Amino acid sequence: QVQLVESGGGLVQAGGSLRLSCAASGRTFDSYTMGWFRQAPGKEREFVAAISWSGGNIYYADSVKGRFTISRDNAKNTVYLQMNSLKPEDTAVYYCAAAHYTRYYYVSDEYDYWGQGTQVTVSS
Repeated sequence: QVQLVESGGGLVQAGGSLRLSCAASGRTFDSYTMGWFRQAPGKEREFVAAISWSGGNIYYADSVKGRFTISRDNAKNTVYLQMNSLKPEDTAVYYCAAAHYTRYYYVSDEYDYWGQGTQVTVSS
């Protein structure tokens, strides 16, 4: 069982930065692929970024590539999402997720555990 708690969301102006954190409980954190997803009002949840258990494989949605960076610290059971050059269209609730095994890292159904989400609002 893994419990995930996100933090770091907030209100920021366009062009600004935020760093999201996701703290995980459980002794097997370093065996999970970790992902970030987001959901804007009236829209479906969408993939943002994912990182393999070792950090050796990293994936991004095209919409955030070059602006967002995902990383993890297995010693701290934490995964991060550094978000730079934020745009109003990045406004959403951001969710952290953990997958014991995933073939399609961008598919939300492949993830076993989810956090409660943290709101990110980017003003124009």
